[in-house]
Amino acid sequence: MHSLDESALENWHDYAVDSRREILTLLRGIGERNQLIRMLIHGEAEACVTSILDVDPESGTLVLDCSVNQEQNRRIASSKRISFETTLDKIRILFATDKVEETTFENGPALKMAIPETMIRLQRREYYRMPTPVSTPVRVIIPLPAELGGGSSVFPLADISCGGIAIMDNKLILGNTIGHNYAGCKIDLPDIGVVMTALQIRNTLDLTLLNSKTNRRLGCEFIDISRGALAAVQRYITKLERERNARIAGLS
Repeated sequence: MHSLDESALENWHDYAVDSRREILTLLRGIGERNQLIRMLIHGEAEACVTSILDVDPESGTLVLDCSVNQEQNRRIASSKRISFETTLDKIRILFATDKVEETTFENGPALKMAIPETMIRLQRREYYRMPTPVSTPVRVIIPLPAELGGGSSVFPLADISCGGIAIMDNKLILGNTIGHNYAGCKIDLPDIGVVMTALQIRNTLDLTLLNSKTNRRLGCEFIDISRGALAAVQRYITKLERERNARIAGLS
């Protein structure tokens, strides 16, 4: 399993859960079912296993079981980044924090942290997001409504899945309206062909580049995509996975 590092957060931004009610429901479900949680200290390869002892929304605190290794508990408490990964009803759940403290719970040692403001929920394996290659960029042509000047614009993809795409809008053409639909979009998949679908803006993330310019990443969901178009997307993702695996094998 991969840890919840910053690149993972960016790749899975579209699957973020920001609702406090949903977050509390997820955490309580994980705790009530005694689901084991993989806890990883940033910068360390070794992970330890923990579980949720208590969720207290009034104090905004999440209490976790501590490690039997006291030295590891000290490293956890002094770390500036801890990531967590578990499953609930076959759904992969990830979250992270910048601070964990040692505490006591029911007369025993424990760890506590603030209830996370966001969690990642990956429900479907086929929605895994595959970064698109820089060497052969994938582009989507999006027809623009009259209020945006009409015509169409071309946007590069950042990643693709069977659920949708993430695009880079470096000229800030599309705005950041969540839920806006764009019909008749054309995605040109190299060696596969052109896929037609409607897209709905599901998430936006403004990025500041090293040259201080602003870029905008838009997470888009496929709307009413045909079975044939979806099959073409899956073939392209499979192609990317094979190419990536071949590169990894060549480096080993």
